[in-house]
Amino acid sequence: MKVQVLQHVPFEGIGSMEGWLAKRGATVRYTRFYESVKLPDPRQSSLVIAMGGPMSVNDEQAHPWLVPEKAFLREAIRLGQSVIGICLGAQLIASALGARVHPGRHKEIGWFPVDAVDADGDVFQLPGGLTAFHWHGETFDLPDGAVRLAKSEACDNQAFQLGRNVVGLQFHLETTSQLASLLLRHCGQELVPGKYVQTEPVIRDTSEIACADINLVMDELLSYVVR
Repeated sequence: MKVQVLQHVPFEGIGSMEGWLAKRGATVRYTRFYESVKLPDPRQSSLVIAMGGPMSVNDEQAHPWLVPEKAFLREAIRLGQSVIGICLGAQLIASALGARVHPGRHKEIGWFPVDAVDADGDVFQLPGGLTAFHWHGETFDLPDGAVRLAKSEACDNQAFQLGRNVVGLQFHLETTSQLASLLLRHCGQELVPGKYVQTEPVIRDTSEIACADINLVMDELLSYVVR
């Protein structure tokens, strides 16, 4: 398996996905946009993983590499590659396919439940009662042809699937305690009081026990999109 990771900042890595990929002997290559904007031929990968980041997909003037990155994702999807987008990555997929990305009703930072949405056809079924890790202020409209997989009180569109091999998650299933700590260190200034913004101690304490559950769901999603 050849995997291309699109990483936008050094403190938002692939987390628990690293173990899943290692067990399967995957060859993992990175485009780290904070070091180089060079992208490979999308035909060279069977799985593309687009990670999160604090920038907006609409910040193309400040981050010109967003334009070729969206083109890369659009072509990978056209070629039928498996594609997973997480947080900013999901917003990038939506934007690449012509959907609007815009500020949400609420910032959502911390551990909050997501509700699976019943959908017909061959779609990934998120478990009921899932509490996931969130760190976002923007959200996406669904791309044409996409199926909504999840919602929450704070955000109508929490996850979508396009076809059988493209999934976008507004929330994080790959989070480890280490990744949560890195986000708190680099983006802790965003923890302003709000209905859906937890304090740093709550986030740290919850991360110690909640990561294992969501990491299992992340493994299931990876297996689903590359089957």
